[in-house]
Amino acid sequence: MTYKGAVISQVPVRVVRFSIPATILILVAVAAPLFAQVDLTGEWAARFHEDYLERIPGPDIGDYLGLPINDAARLRADSWDESIQTLPEWQCRPHPADYGTRGPADLRIWKDVDTATQQLIAYHTHVQWQAQERTIWMDGRPHPPADASHTWQGFSTGTWDGNQLTVITTHFKESYLRRNGVPRSDLATLTEHWIRHGNFLTLVHIVSDPVYLTEPSIRTTNWEFAPEQHIDPYPCEVAEEVERAAGIVPHHLPGKNPFLTEFAKKFSLPEAAVRGGAETMYPEYKTVIASAPEAHHPAAREPAKPSQIGEPAIHVQKVRGNVYMLTGAGGNITLQAGDEGVLLVDSGLSRMTDEVLAAIKQLSSKPIRYIIDTHVHPDHIGGNEAIAKQGETLAGGDVTNLTSDAREGARVIAHENVVARLTAPGPGQPAAPFGMLPNDSYYGSNKDLFFNDEGVRIVHPPAAHTDGDSMVFFRRSDVISTGDVFVTTGYPFIDLTRGGSIQGEIDALNQILGMVITARNEEGGTYIIPGHGRLCDAADVAYYRDMVTIIRDRILDMKKRGLTVEQVKAAKPTQDYDPRWGATSGFWSTDMFVEAVYKSLKGEVKQ
Repeated sequence: MTYKGAVISQVPVRVVRFSIPATILILVAVAAPLFAQVDLTGEWAARFHEDYLERIPGPDIGDYLGLPINDAARLRADSWDESIQTLPEWQCRPHPADYGTRGPADLRIWKDVDTATQQLIAYHTHVQWQAQERTIWMDGRPHPPADASHTWQGFSTGTWDGNQLTVITTHFKESYLRRNGVPRSDLATLTEHWIRHGNFLTLVHIVSDPVYLTEPSIRTTNWEFAPEQHIDPYPCEVAEEVERAAGIVPHHLPGKNPFLTEFAKKFSLPEAAVRGGAETMYPEYKTVIASAPEAHHPAAREPAKPSQIGEPAIHVQKVRGNVYMLTGAGGNITLQAGDEGVLLVDSGLSRMTDEVLAAIKQLSSKPIRYIIDTHVHPDHIGGNEAIAKQGETLAGGDVTNLTSDAREGARVIAHENVVARLTAPGPGQPAAPFGMLPNDSYYGSNKDLFFNDEGVRIVHPPAAHTDGDSMVFFRRSDVISTGDVFVTTGYPFIDLTRGGSIQGEIDALNQILGMVITARNEEGGTYIIPGHGRLCDAADVAYYRDMVTIIRDRILDMKKRGLTVEQVKAAKPTQDYDPRWGATSGFWSTDMFVEAVYKSLKGEVKQ
């Protein structure tokens, strides 16, 4: 007979008559579903009979067979140059969870069990290549909120369905669907089914990506039980592999990749078929090829955006040490709290002040001592006046103040260009209210504080998002607050009217990468709080830097060839990134970004 997928043999038994208490019968009934589970733990050796050429020698350039990608994914893959993997940011990058089982993937699985209840808490997996380690939570915990950090392995939860373990994974970093440049976005979800048949283990994994796939991508992988297996450590150290000027991101300009047709010629395949797309995955496509060699490819989808947090207006997330990230007040707010008081990076929209103050009180009863403005925009500094009034400056007789008490109100610090922009905003624009102005400005490249037993360095990247940007580095906590120099919600806002430029933006992103130290596998280490969006680390900034640099290079090439700004817009130099970062409306559309890049490129950019 079978019970929820488990086979129970029918063996004759001798009947013994005795009485069983009802409570024991209830316990047996409750525990019965556990017999449906199988043991996945142990050592498993990878089998490569399936998709061997793709998985071990590696996929060819231009091989998109079997992938339901859209036009945006295809253009990104066409532009990919394998030399990008020699960048220091990518040398120790591991495969993500949705690709890690495809390469050298000898596998170890073990589990955590609660001693008192004997309930399964989690499975853990270790994959040979780059020592990928992953936790699959089995205790019913929810997935993190939208503003939580993303990792290569994502956040996984599992449930048993008969003999099959079903796992859902979210919160991935951006990575690849195939390691020849075919992208997979950070908004993807992975669904897995782990199934054991005796000494064989099968994994069915399904990737759903609203950015780059038109339908789910499904693949399977197999292992054989190998109790004698030994997996060696996999250390990785970054080295100077290629001599190149700082700031170069290897890539091919659109239409300039000379290797894209080699795969089709090598295997005598129709070019249209190897370009991928959902319609090329099914047997019916043979009739399409016969009648129309240049098959239609699906159009790129409308831009997909990160999910927004719709719960309390202000969401508080502890980052590390005594540093917190507050989202929902307009721009993100960074908060450092300790015995000396509270330091804020930015103050949010003015209408969110009450909610911001309430969130601060939940974290600290100490006075607000400092507010550091990252730039001039009101979604970041609108709360200056009201929040500063609730604070108290660390000051004495050597400090003069127009108020009756030199200690009244928090110190509001910003680069001097912020003060200049607020007091003289330009023709036809009113000056900012006096209470919004910083009362302590600095000049030059940086300003240092020592507060709450921590060095706090304020860094000014010139002419980036604006000409008054500040980034704040909490050295002991190892957290950087970037303001709008870096965001995860759209293309960078290059505010030309306030001194911003595309080259300054790229320089600032590289400056962030020069300040960070990552932990193992290019993950963790220094945490980064963006001006808008989720908590990040260096890899997220590196992907963003790559994207902005590639778009800059494309627009510069078009401008050198004499194209007007309208012709550049029509050529869609951002097409492959639009589904994730673009916008067709709102205060900062894709066309506005392209125009800002075009206008700020006055000639050759430094390489």
